[in-house]
Amino acid sequence: MAGGFAFTEGPARDKDGNATFSDIPNNRVHKWDVKSGQLTTVRENSGGANGLFFDQQGNLVACEGTSRQVTSTSPDGKTTVLADTYQGKKLNSPNDLWIDPRGGIYFTDPRYGRPEDPLEQDGFHVYYISPDRKSVVRVVSDLVKPNGVIGTSDGKSLYVADPGANKTYVYRIQPDGSLTDRKLFCESGSDGMTLDEQGNVYLTAKSVLVYSPSGEMIATIKVPESPANVCFGGPDRKTLFITARTGFYSLDMQVKGQ
Repeated sequence: MAGGFAFTEGPARDKDGNATFSDIPNNRVHKWDVKSGQLTTVRENSGGANGLFFDQQGNLVACEGTSRQVTSTSPDGKTTVLADTYQGKKLNSPNDLWIDPRGGIYFTDPRYGRPEDPLEQDGFHVYYISPDRKSVVRVVSDLVKPNGVIGTSDGKSLYVADPGANKTYVYRIQPDGSLTDRKLFCESGSDGMTLDEQGNVYLTAKSVLVYSPSGEMIATIKVPESPANVCFGGPDRKTLFITARTGFYSLDMQVKGQ
């Protein structure tokens, strides 16, 4: 649908089914309008925005890897920092995120590149920003290098990819946002991921890999370039948007996103 980017990431669906995605090296965020088929740039100087997700108020929440923070940008363009430290130390490089039904935000915090920018945290972890935005809690601390993250629409389960160990795990979400009952979901890591209405999990590797809720790989979706992230969108949530290196792709599906 569009090309000529440096490295596309973080597709996110808004309430109208449009897709917003980031171009990390070019420091921009773009929007694809599903009705007009037009691409517009909605944010410059994005802080190296990577993962994106819209909250229930229509604010665009972003993991800004270069700025080392998680921000929220309102529909009128005002940007607010939601998290940039944990226990007084700067975050590594927020990468991907998911917002639960209560408004809490899970985000992964690995680091890729930028050796000149010293790390202050003791490793690569997963964090939770409370719905009232008053606290940032570390909820996973035993992964190698967490990256992709997605939760179920009922707010009961969270999938976290650990490409550093080539594994993806699923956790049970507790009422306070903490995670318990970790289970190995599949022997594959992922940069980004999404879910469909049947509970199938879509991971990104050299292709888009589709796993059943039980962790069995059931389909492979080939893309002209190696995919980084995916989301469902369109007016009926039956379009799979794929960010893949220099391109932005879409595929009509027979199943809806969750």
